[in-house]
Amino acid sequence: MSEIVIDRNPRALGASDIKVAPIAYGMWRFAGATGAQAEIDANAKVEGALEAGITLFDTADVYGLDSDAPFGAAEELFGHVLKARPALRDQMVIASKGGIIPGTPYDSSAKYLREACEASLKRLQIETIDLYQVHRPDLLTHPAELADTLQTLRKEGKIREYGLSNVTAHQIAALQAHLDHPMATQQPELSALAIEPVTDGVLDLCMATNMTPLAWSPLAGGRLMLHASEAPTSQLSDVITTLDKLADKHAASRTAIALAFVLAHPSKPIAIIGSQTPARIADAMSALDVTLSREDWYAVYEAALGAPLP
Repeated sequence: MSEIVIDRNPRALGASDIKVAPIAYGMWRFAGATGAQAEIDANAKVEGALEAGITLFDTADVYGLDSDAPFGAAEELFGHVLKARPALRDQMVIASKGGIIPGTPYDSSAKYLREACEASLKRLQIETIDLYQVHRPDLLTHPAELADTLQTLRKEGKIREYGLSNVTAHQIAALQAHLDHPMATQQPELSALAIEPVTDGVLDLCMATNMTPLAWSPLAGGRLMLHASEAPTSQLSDVITTLDKLADKHAASRTAIALAFVLAHPSKPIAIIGSQTPARIADAMSALDVTLSREDWYAVYEAALGAPLP
């Protein structure tokens, strides 16, 4: 039976010349504390991720709000790290997102998105965001207006590449129809539990148009780390049980198997992890050493699906 060897080589962001490691560092848990110690801890996290081989750092202007931190807190803390250690900037690719206004909730109008991007640049204390993504679809902004905004920001040098997050295949296609420069990425929720992008057209469109999927929450927000007996649904319990069987089979951790399931898809996703400790980051990176068989991959897929394939 054929095997699926995880490609350890850097993965390009779309058709751009930007290449990053297959596993990225997500910064949604990066903010919360303030002060000198918080900056020391933040610097340690960034340097630990770089030392593990991670090169893409994914943040957003709203990251930190769920920890009662103010709007922009994660970007601001990251900016303090970059200002204190400017040499780190050359070792990483920085991605950020905008378009969410708490309470509104979404705004991708030309005026707001430009303001959001410029505010992110100021908080991050950098001149250019390598990858800027619209965080959620604003149903009241025409894709032609959004396309013009993103292309103008790119021409001005404020961003290098752009993409979308949490959108449908049709919404991706609608925006792409108005762009002169292709989108580099699409960021869906994708994990051994959230398998919808595999069949809803998103990953298919990524492969058709050479966009790179950035898989957020590849460990299902930590739910895949529960004990099977603690799982609130039979689906989650079945997925965890299947992952554990494969972990035993391959002498790997459950985390590594879960991430390998995502990384093995032919669209070549980049898995964004939110681990905060060096040991967990190293465990995540071990996914690159996992070789799944097709039988292994489909076993996880069927467990998530809750039914055998025909």
